[in-house]
Order: sequence, then structure tokens, then C-alpha cells
Amino acid sequence: MKIMPKILVTGGAGYIGSVLVPGLLREGYEIIVIDNFMYNQTSLLDCCYDKNLTVIRGDVRNKELISQYLDVDYIIPLACITGAPGCEKNPNLARTTNLEAIKFLSDKGKKIIFPTTNSGYGIGQEGIYCDEKTPLNPISLYGKLKVEAEKEVLKSGNGISLRLATVFGISPRMRLDLLVNDFVYRAVNDGYMVLFEPHFKRNYIHIRDVVRAFIHCLNNFGKMKNQAYNVGLSEANLSKQELCDEIKKQIPNFVFMESKVGEDPDKRNYIVSNAKIEKTGFKANISLSEGISELIKGYQIIKRNQFSNV
Repeated sequence: MKIMPKILVTGGAGYIGSVLVPGLLREGYEIIVIDNFMYNQTSLLDCCYDKNLTVIRGDVRNKELISQYLDVDYIIPLACITGAPGCEKNPNLARTTNLEAIKFLSDKGKKIIFPTTNSGYGIGQEGIYCDEKTPLNPISLYGKLKVEAEKEVLKSGNGISLRLATVFGISPRMRLDLLVNDFVYRAVNDGYMVLFEPHFKRNYIHIRDVVRAFIHCLNNFGKMKNQAYNVGLSEANLSKQELCDEIKKQIPNFVFMESKVGEDPDKRNYIVSNAKIEKTGFKANISLSEGISELIKGYQIIKRNQFSNV
């Protein structure tokens, strides 16, 4: 019988982890999750039957605790204060979680698959795609910490960095502060919204495609290691205006308008090339339209705005 690798997933009960961990268990991996359950989520309860799952309630910054669970083949460090607002609200917590904890893990000689963000590109040039050779120019503390952490992972000589596009889609530990999730929620529940700087563009990816990307890295670690890869849906380099147009196709009564006063505190504006990871055999395939349809369905279940990281 084939012995499957053992994986430590920090923050494994978060938005991505709550979809990734069940996916890895279905593949047969042995999983150790360390999470502080700071949002009182219960998203891994349906996995507790699986003998290949171990769950530890703890803080990723606790080096003594983490050191007890490093007899693994891979580390997927998802624990993170995610997004610009959360990091600005508590910069010390963000630095110790998003950077210092990653430095500690990167120094342990384990294979690491690290989710960073393509928000590190900051403000791109109109019409020019950002690829992995594009200089990084993060504009938020969140982006800056992620870029620094990526350097640590790649410097270890045993890591892969996935520069994720803005993720969308339903997760048992839902987040409504992500752009697509937020816009669809507003369309379903309010029927209208005001856009700031609607021409700003970014790339998007469905959460289940993110899971597929992690599994792809596990299956191809040797030929992909020590490099960064943009991971997004190549058909979804869209402006906020174009995103709203897509939502309106499924919610015809949705009304949105541009504000002539004020600005978006999130200044990200870029388009991204995913060609590098696509050449390794991975391609995101869940369309934005499918994701919007899924979210509309999910928002018949979620009616209170308690699912956020801010």
C-alpha cells in the first residue's frame, strides 16, 4: 500500500483551509491542522471522522507548540491575518503571524507550499500583464509582509510560492470581505452598490481551483520548487465595472453606479499573466459566472454579515 505524505496545515480551518483540508483528505494525505479558531468557526467538524486528520487548537506563533508537529513531509502555512484592513488594524499581530511565523517554518528543512498574493504587484501599467518577473511593489502592510514572507520561503531552497489572485466562492468558513463575494452579497441583499474607482482591475480565482493548485504543487514539487507562480483564472482579469456587469447578467435588477467623490483605500490595479503555472499543466477552470451562480445560491443560506476577516 502506498504511504501518502504527511502535511502540516496551519490556519487549516480558515476560508481556504476549510475547502483544502477536505480535498487533501480525499486524496489520501495525512493532515495535521493547527488553528486558533479565532472566528469560532466549526468548518472542519465534518472531517473529524477521518483517521488521517489531527486537529490542534493553538497559535502558529507558539514555536514550542509548532515544534511538536514538524515530523511532516510538507507544510502549507495558511495561518494569516488576511487583507489590508485586518493588518492595518493590528500591525503587530500581522507581522508576527504573517512574517515571523513563516520565517520560523521556512528554517525547518521541510517542503513548503506558501500562498502569497498577487496584490504584491500593487499598481500595474495599463495593458501590460504582470508576470513573475515583474517587480513587486506592494502598497499595503498586508502585501509587504506577504512579499517578505515569500522571500523567506524561496530562500529556504525547498519552497513554492503561489501568488493567488483574489479568491471567490463558497467555503464552510465563509468570507464576505473578498471582492467578488462582497459584490454578489450586496447584489443579492441590497440590490445596489456604489463603486469607487470602477476602472481598477485585478485577477480572480475560484477557491476550488486554489485547492487544485495546491494538489498540483504536491504532485509536481520537484520540478516547481524554488519558484513563484501567479495563480488565477486567465479569463478573469476584470475591472470592478466589468465584474458588476457579470453579476447583473444573473441578477438583472442589480443597480450599481460610480461615485464621483471618494476613493477606494485598496489601490491595487493590475492585470496578471498565469502562463507560467499553466505551462506546468495547471489551469484554473471554474468560471466567474459559475462562481457567481454558486454565491447567489449560498446567500440564500447566509443572511447575516458575520462572515468576514475585518
